[in-house]
Amino acid sequence: MHKVLLLNGPNLNLLGRREPEIYGHSTLADIESRARRLGHELGLTVDCLQSNAEHRLIERIHHTLDDGTEFIVFNPAAFTHTSVALRDALLAVQTPFVEVHLSDLSQREKWRQHSWFSDIAATVISGQGAAGYDQALRFVASRLNRSADTSV
Repeated sequence: MHKVLLLNGPNLNLLGRREPEIYGHSTLADIESRARRLGHELGLTVDCLQSNAEHRLIERIHHTLDDGTEFIVFNPAAFTHTSVALRDALLAVQTPFVEVHLSDLSQREKWRQHSWFSDIAATVISGQGAAGYDQALRFVASRLNRSADTSV
């Protein structure tokens, strides 16, 4: 089984209650449970962390150097627009990642349209709601299985 980290940023602990017209009705627990199930079907072990604290997210990204994580699925939430420190952490560890957003950033306020991560992500999935996490895991599985096939 390939090891994947599902990392969620600030305020995503409030999913299902926070602006459901923008972020949908799925809770973070729903998303994480679904990701673990789908991950298992795809041959992935999915480890989940959500934090409102930037330093905890950075420390968890750093930990991927030592824990066998092969890919990150990352919804940086509000840190998308502000965190050079998280960008630097991802560049430092070189663990590939998918950037996920529940809402379509291109349709949001002007200041929400810039991401510090999109140009370094393996791909970006935006505006698909909770299903975006499924798409991200399918992308990761495809990428990891393709790598395994070429290394044999």
